[in-house]
Amino acid sequence: MSQNQLIEGPVGKLEVKVEEPDNPAPGGAVAVLCHPHPLHGGTLTNKVVHILAATMNRLGATTVRFNFRGVGRSQGEFDNMIGELDDLRAVVEWVREQYPGAPLWLGGFSFGAQVALKMHAQVGAERLLVAAPPLSLYGTDDLPGIAIPWLVIQGSEDEVIDAARVRDWVARQTDNPPRLIWLDGASHFFHGRLNEVREAVIEEWPALSPAATAQGRGTRDE
Repeated sequence: MSQNQLIEGPVGKLEVKVEEPDNPAPGGAVAVLCHPHPLHGGTLTNKVVHILAATMNRLGATTVRFNFRGVGRSQGEFDNMIGELDDLRAVVEWVREQYPGAPLWLGGFSFGAQVALKMHAQVGAERLLVAAPPLSLYGTDDLPGIAIPWLVIQGSEDEVIDAARVRDWVARQTDNPPRLIWLDGASHFFHGRLNEVREAVIEEWPALSPAATAQGRGTRDE
């Protein structure tokens, strides 16, 4: 089941798209996914965000995609990753009301990945997925430590951000290393590689458990 609706946000209505899985997994997780930069064509229909949502549905989670302020039917104006943090918080609060007690998974692509990194602890996410996080554009100094199971997806030929900086940053996360899906030759938007993204997430996501993290399985190359 899929439906678009408007919910209350910090500066007006926010547009959300809810998709229920065909085969809900035990535990009933909800995955909230954040889209890329609003001023560069980013919307909840972005193909990378779409494939991540479809993947989470296949893993048995309900997915909630949403448009940041000023995008699509969402009211307000772009706020340079300040108000957008509040947008995510409002969406999560709505999810908590609609799905009380459901585990929260959080993900994002590009600009949305940075928002997810900044907010994962504040909103109480239990798992985190970030694709092509724009660390070379926004830095890492204000990112909180990550204590939950997490997954990073990065293409080696990213034309928008510095892929090497992402890989170096991942390597420094020694206390709680993420699972790294490194796609050789892939671009920022993973052109022609989205099926690989989907299959890699399906393979790696179930492995994101405290036991797997404690074993230090760390990263893998694709």
